[in-house]
Amino acid sequence: MRIDVLTLFPAMIRGLCGESILARAQAAGKVEIVATDIRDYSTDPHRKVDDRPFGGGPGMVLMCQPIFDAVEAVEAIDPRPATRILLSPQGERFTQKTAEQLATEPRVLLIAGHYEGFDDRIRDGLRPREISIGDYVLTGGELPALVLIDALVRLIPGVLGAEDAHDFESFSSGLLEYPQYTRPREFRGMEVPDELLNGHHANIEAWRLKQAEQRTRQRRADLLGNNND
Repeated sequence: MRIDVLTLFPAMIRGLCGESILARAQAAGKVEIVATDIRDYSTDPHRKVDDRPFGGGPGMVLMCQPIFDAVEAVEAIDPRPATRILLSPQGERFTQKTAEQLATEPRVLLIAGHYEGFDDRIRDGLRPREISIGDYVLTGGELPALVLIDALVRLIPGVLGAEDAHDFESFSSGLLEYPQYTRPREFRGMEVPDELLNGHHANIEAWRLKQAEQRTRQRRADLLGNNND
């Protein structure tokens, strides 16, 4: 899988992607993550990529030319078709199901904006899928891009080591994850539940399912209505 990120701050992307699981996944050849500076494709002598909005208003708007040229040049590097994604608070809500679907794509191209937003002709001309990581506004699309990258890469077979490691996590089954414990069995008066210590795997799985359902009902009851989606 190849993930391209078009951004004004490539160092932000390279920094996190050079650490931990993302770094190991790249070293193992499971994924290639490439950050490209949008300014490199500006035709302005000062590498300008934004301008004031027509009609007035606060902030600066990213111009069409650098974005279009960057997308077309980066896509030409690799013959695999890229799924274009625009990180935007106006986009569809990012979920685990979205991550699972995108993780099967051979190539994803993320466009991270900044400032006041994009010239809307970028949406009209490039036809990207728009994705939001939540109902709030950030200063740029770099953090959302990193969220998507982390969520996708960990789903690639072999990245986490155990092939089914992510099957038991929150949202993968439509429920929040059940409580987890490790040594010691007792800490400051708090003990590990007896159900996890009897070695009866069927009973342990039943306990975990019950706990997951209970935790979901208490913390995210809205998810229970989506269990059959």
